Amino acid sequence: MRRTRMPLGRSARRLSFEKRLRLWLYLPGLLLLLLCWLQLRQHSVETLLQIIVLLGLTLGWAFAVSVLMEQIIRPLQTLANVVAALREDDFSFRARGGRRNDAMGDLALEINRLAGMLQAQRAGALEAMALVERVMDSMQSPVLAFDPEGRLKLLNAAGENAFRLQVQIALGHTAAELNLAQLLEVADEDVMSLGSGQQSVRWVVKRTGFRLRGIPHTLFVLSDVSAALREEERLAWERLIRVLGHEINNSLTPIKSIAGSLRGRIATLNNAPGESADFERGLEVIENRAESLNRFLQAYRQLMGLPAPRLASVSVAALAQRVALLERRVVVTVEGAADVVVQVDADHIEQALINLVRNAADAALSPDEIGEGEPHVEIVWGTAGSEVIIEVLDNGPGLTNPNNLFVPFYTTKPGGTGIGLVLAQQIAQAHRGSVQLANRRGGHGGCRAELRLPIAG
Repeated sequence: MRRTRMPLGRSARRLSFEKRLRLWLYLPGLLLLLLCWLQLRQHSVETLLQIIVLLGLTLGWAFAVSVLMEQIIRPLQTLANVVAALREDDFSFRARGGRRNDAMGDLALEINRLAGMLQAQRAGALEAMALVERVMDSMQSPVLAFDPEGRLKLLNAAGENAFRLQVQIALGHTAAELNLAQLLEVADEDVMSLGSGQQSVRWVVKRTGFRLRGIPHTLFVLSDVSAALREEERLAWERLIRVLGHEINNSLTPIKSIAGSLRGRIATLNNAPGESADFERGLEVIENRAESLNRFLQAYRQLMGLPAPRLASVSVAALAQRVALLERRVVVTVEGAADVVVQVDADHIEQALINLVRNAADAALSPDEIGEGEPHVEIVWGTAGSEVIIEVLDNGPGLTNPNNLFVPFYTTKPGGTGIGLVLAQQIAQAHRGSVQLANRRGGHGGCRAELRLPIAG
């Protein structure tokens, strides 16, 4: 339906409802006064008496008009106040005196009923919003929402922890300012990585749209699949090594047995001494390599056979002191804040720290060392929120290839097995923690190994 706009001058000159109603009520009074005056003149009533009669009629009619105006305008004003309160989300006002079979009473009752319905809907909306907020805060998956301009409009507690943001500060900032521009370009159900190196986390992104106050927004729900992918990778390694181990064992056993038998028969042969020595050295090489392959398989079986942790209360200070006493090649100092008691498997965590301290000592004793002073290792700890952070610091040459740190059997040390860091990481993950390695900052050479564990079991 097309509406025509009234000219401004005409609208400004139009009388209000009250003035128009009062004017229409006064017009019958003027006609009554005019008729009364004509009757008085026809009957030759004295002038003074005419004035008194006309004045009395005027006052009486004015009083009647005032009473009638009060009866009409006051309920309308009350209803207008109730509607204005509803518009301001104030549902405490109600119109009184409403009754059926009365035009004004019916209007008052309907407005009261409308106010009750709006109040119930408002309460339901607030309860639903409180439920949504409670659910979002309890979700372990980050939830974010952006407006068409890419500004953050919604962020739950998991999103704050995942992206190191504070909701009071982050809301209203663009994705580019929050280093989340990559998120806006990801399609639904895609996998994305945020961070770099060991801090990289892989997320499956669920993307959908919704409207808020008529404006289209984009909602993102992220699921961390890093742990699942790491577990799949571990299972793949386990299946692979199971097959390889079966095949290698089938070959190693007869090779080692035959090599031993041949060495035993060398003494009975009448070969030249030189040829006999070469033959014996060759058999020794075969036997040593077979033994080396066997140790390789046993090491992987140890890695894959890690039992589930048995949690108990453990002092971090006591744990660090015990680990420091086990390393005799370099000086290991222990320093931390107030002691912290954690719920962990003491044997597992001690083994993880032993591996980290051993790697740190190897790095400090490396011939490529660039640090200053004598080789040394430090164990320090502190708390951050609900986690305890145990750091193992060395003054060695630092990391040169951090991408292969947690690849099983990858090692740059002669005689190394390549499972020390992998075992430490697996132990930490079994305790819902993590292991990270990085080069030290602030002008200090060497590496920093960080073991994070939750304080509560």
